[in-house]
Amino acid sequence: MQLNGSQIIVQCLKEQGVDTVFGYPGGAILNVYDELYKHPEITHILTGHEQGASHAADGYARATGKVGVCLATSGPGATNLVTGIATAFMDSIPVVALTCNVGVSLLGKDSFQEIDIAGITMPITKRSFIVKDVKELAQTIRRAFQIARSDRPGPVLIDVPKDVTGALCEYEAVEIKEEEPKVSYSAEELEKVIALLKEAKKPFVLVGGGAVLSNAWQEVRQFVERFNSPVCDTLMGKGVINGNAPEYTGMIGMHGTKASDLGVSECDCLVALGARFSDRITGDAKRFASNAKIIQIDIDAAEINKNVRTAASLVGDLKLALKDILSVLDQQDHADWLAYVEELKQKYPLKYDDEQLSCPYIMQEIDRITNGQALITTDVGQHQMWAAQYYTYTEPRTLLTSGGLGTMGYGLGACIGAKMARPDKICINIAGDGCFRMNMNELATASRYNIPVIEVVINNHVLGMVRQWQTLFYDKRYSQTVLHDNVDFCKVAEGLGCEAIRVTTKEEVEPALRKAISLGRPVVLDCIIPEDDKVLPMVPAGAPISEAFDGDDLKARE
Repeated sequence: MQLNGSQIIVQCLKEQGVDTVFGYPGGAILNVYDELYKHPEITHILTGHEQGASHAADGYARATGKVGVCLATSGPGATNLVTGIATAFMDSIPVVALTCNVGVSLLGKDSFQEIDIAGITMPITKRSFIVKDVKELAQTIRRAFQIARSDRPGPVLIDVPKDVTGALCEYEAVEIKEEEPKVSYSAEELEKVIALLKEAKKPFVLVGGGAVLSNAWQEVRQFVERFNSPVCDTLMGKGVINGNAPEYTGMIGMHGTKASDLGVSECDCLVALGARFSDRITGDAKRFASNAKIIQIDIDAAEINKNVRTAASLVGDLKLALKDILSVLDQQDHADWLAYVEELKQKYPLKYDDEQLSCPYIMQEIDRITNGQALITTDVGQHQMWAAQYYTYTEPRTLLTSGGLGTMGYGLGACIGAKMARPDKICINIAGDGCFRMNMNELATASRYNIPVIEVVINNHVLGMVRQWQTLFYDKRYSQTVLHDNVDFCKVAEGLGCEAIRVTTKEEVEPALRKAISLGRPVVLDCIIPEDDKVLPMVPAGAPISEAFDGDDLKARE
């Protein structure tokens, strides 16, 4: 049958099982929006800003494992997606961004709102397409979704000139078949890994975001039990290991636990499952796990030996690789080593000043009141690290946060996308006051559609993480990090159609949270905490993680 380009776009979205899209209309994409109007089976969420749409699509994808979709018009509409696309790229999140451009005859002529968005996004996507012929449109969209979700996932951009969205061609529906995951290692490589596992006396397992993306959490837990090893995780790997598991030592890296950082520094075999050894994990990479033979299992061959040298590696889908390992690895026994690591956990617990209201206390209350069943999104900064440290994640896809790019302003849009994807979950965004200023306009999106997200603003009236560095390493020169002004976040929230509750004491946290959950509409909790609370432990930039320091260490230095 003959369809125009806009009809083909919508039909292809339906082919892919897309039920929700996030976007913002404009002149170049009007044909597409006119067609969406005729298809209420696809829910469209109009965000306050295109960046919010890209983060919402990202949050939808992280919460479900499905491809998230965002739409924008040409020029500034398209460029406003760039930060969200880069955020998804750094964390390997499957997103398809669909933009529309000026007509084909106007390309390259500096036309009104023309931009080469395919060129701009080439370094931050798995692939960027511009479709100049309507006959190529359907196959390009199908290819984009396949690229976004296959192998190491990531964002794909499709740019469609406006005249292509109106042009006619023959369209034939196809049945979409998902690709089977695969591995590319040899039997000899697998045997080498098994041999190293059996030789280990003091092993440690490191779980990264790839374990979430590959839906390998059950296999990871089985492997940790079979290997009889302590286990830590990265920020992106949260929830793969049940945070209550006795062998779990917490997060590793710059703001990881001392038990994880010291344990990995002393281990003789480190098994990295879907982790890429970023600088925030390793500290000084040359001195990272220097006593260990490192085994890395990752779907992306480019990550092997990129940041640290491995003794053995397997390239392929983590779920399949672990099944292969479990089929031949017998039960290991490292009781003495586990007992030693348990001593580290007891000696160096996470702790904070509980005399006054603090983010760690708030996170623990959220954990208790929701019975650990909430879906947590965050922005970036101190509150992000506290959310990782003090909430107990018991299943994957329940912490959604910008790890690789560290995008301030990510959380609220992601929370809206996550709630649209998982209406069964209590969805709570943890934001700093600096981040809240970057995305507060999306409260209007939440109130417009009555999306019952809870925005917890950790308000210390400063850019907390930057101030922490200024305190510790810049002789307390607080250059442009103090946010004391006349902005009332509660009034802002109410003006944007949301409920608002100010919290200033520990005693006010529980009733405020319970009220926010019970209201069934968007709520902002403006939580006032001290400006000099610090995220600890901490590893100085460029130092090995074995040099992590905590509050007791700081007091000893004073």
